[in-house]
Amino acid sequence: MADLTENTPQAVPSARPTRTVLAATVITVAGVLPVFLIGGLAVQLGAELDFSPAGLGLAVAVYFGVSALASVPSGALVERYGPTVVARASLLLVAAAMLAVAAVARSYPVLVALLAVVALANPLGQMASNATLAHRVPPGRQGLSFGVKQAAIPAGTLLAGAAVPAVALTVGWRWAFVAAAVLALAILPVVPTGPRERADPARRRGERATGALVALGVAGTLAAGSANASGTFLVDSAAARGLSPGLAGLLLTLGGAVCLLSRILMGWLADRRSGGHLNTVAAMLVVGAGGLGLLHLSPPLALVVGVVLAFAFGWAWPGLLNFAVVRLHPQAPTAATSITQTGVYAGGCLGPLGLGTLADRLGYPTMWLVAAAAMLLAAGLMLVGRRMLLAALRRRAASPAPPPASPTPGPASPARVPRQRRPGRIPAEQPETGDPDSAVA
Repeated sequence: MADLTENTPQAVPSARPTRTVLAATVITVAGVLPVFLIGGLAVQLGAELDFSPAGLGLAVAVYFGVSALASVPSGALVERYGPTVVARASLLLVAAAMLAVAAVARSYPVLVALLAVVALANPLGQMASNATLAHRVPPGRQGLSFGVKQAAIPAGTLLAGAAVPAVALTVGWRWAFVAAAVLALAILPVVPTGPRERADPARRRGERATGALVALGVAGTLAAGSANASGTFLVDSAAARGLSPGLAGLLLTLGGAVCLLSRILMGWLADRRSGGHLNTVAAMLVVGAGGLGLLHLSPPLALVVGVVLAFAFGWAWPGLLNFAVVRLHPQAPTAATSITQTGVYAGGCLGPLGLGTLADRLGYPTMWLVAAAAMLLAAGLMLVGRRMLLAALRRRAASPAPPPASPTPGPASPARVPRQRRPGRIPAEQPETGDPDSAVA
């Protein structure tokens, strides 16, 4: 009897999975480092190129907006040309754009235009890394691998912060972008190589539960928009409550470190569970919403607890979401994660813009409460998307298998009866408990 497992590709373990994960991580760092450099060097850039904090917010929004628009096309490019080619193209684009910023960015419009160009490299690198981890890391280590990769994003903020005293205040901010270009070029030799994993296009389309992925993407938009606010406005909000700028900056550093460790820990724990990963994401968003709610209070203890909860739970879920989506779409992991990643990038674009406007008009306390409510709504949508995925799995398990391809039988050949899939089975990557609710990623 045929079942869904016969057409499910298994990950082909890399001979050196640690190197594969490291390469995916540094490729991700290279893609996000440009926007964090803009934020970290905002004082020097603003003084020379004459733009305000509002101009900084617009530049960041352009970066994430372009990333959102390019996410799905990037996934298609990875599926067509393979992750190795696309990852190298991403690194070359980063290097070229960073050198251009260092050489020709003499005005704010030119800076924003170059940031929009380098934003194309971000989804290219992310999708290539997702495909590499999905196909070349053993299933029992994929949760940790996605957690480590996503930890590269808060690590990028640490690198950008270090660039201020090490480079910008010594030899000038332009050399920080030269250093970023050199880093991108230095990563090229470690890009993993190997055979491309390609599936039949019709089968890839059939494996994607697009409606459910869109629901998860919308949840990602709300969650990422709220979480980005914690990184964008935390320092200014804490300073407005009377905290010294130095202590406010330490709060942000604490949040970034907690977020980095939490992303790795959540990935490690995911490898030790048989399912329920989207439920875990929803629970993390609920706790993170509580942390954002605490940020509207004035006592320092409430701020510290709120920062820890908001960063450790409300901004540590992207790796787990990617892992869950890959587990449920082994035929087309890149295309599937490109849909959900679009939502995350859209949140990075729209969240700071919308919540920043709200803070200007109604104040930071109201803004934090609205951000908390949006994150709670994201948790609910995450559960809705999970239920839609379960329904898609059941329909897929119950649908008959197509007849096997074979030459047209001759007059003496008996007619072949198409084999039917056994109902109730789920892909091999999922535990065969007989209960899809307990097995879904």
